[in-house]
Amino acid sequence: MISRSDPAECAGFTLLELLIVLALIGLIGVALLSGGRPTSPSTAARAAAGELASALRLARAEAIAEDRPVGLLLNVASRRYRVGAHPIRTLPGTLQLTLLTAKGDVRSGTEGRIRFNPDGSSTGGRIDVTGGQRKLSVRVDWLTGRVSLADKR
Repeated sequence: MISRSDPAECAGFTLLELLIVLALIGLIGVALLSGGRPTSPSTAARAAAGELASALRLARAEAIAEDRPVGLLLNVASRRYRVGAHPIRTLPGTLQLTLLTAKGDVRSGTEGRIRFNPDGSSTGGRIDVTGGQRKLSVRVDWLTGRVSLADKR
C-alpha cells in the first residue's frame, strides 16, 4: 500500500506558483508591447514609399473626381508633403528623399510637385526613398498617371 505522504505522488505545482508564473509572463508581455515596435531604417523606407504611393493615387483620384488639377507637393529636405488642400504630412527623419519631376514643377532646390490632370494624366516623375540599405522608387507615368512602387535594393 502506498502512503499519501510519498514524495513521488505529491509532485506538481501549487496554485500560487502557477499564478506567479502567469503574472510574470503578463508583465513581460506588457513591457514588450508598451515600448512600441522597433523599426529599422529599411522598414521605415518601405512604409514611407507606400505612404507616398497612396498619396499620389489620392491626388490622381481627386483630380479626376473634381475635374481640376491636383498635385502632391514634396519638400525633400524637411521630408514633408501635402496632397492638394489636405494637411501637411511628415515622413520619418531617418530617410533620404529624392524628387525627379518636370522643370516647371520645381519650386526650389528642395521642393517640387507631381501634378495630376482631370483626365488622369500627370506631369510624371519619381520619388526615391532611401533608408538603411533599402532604396525604393515611387514612379508616376506621365501619360496614364499610373503610380508604381519598385524596390531597387
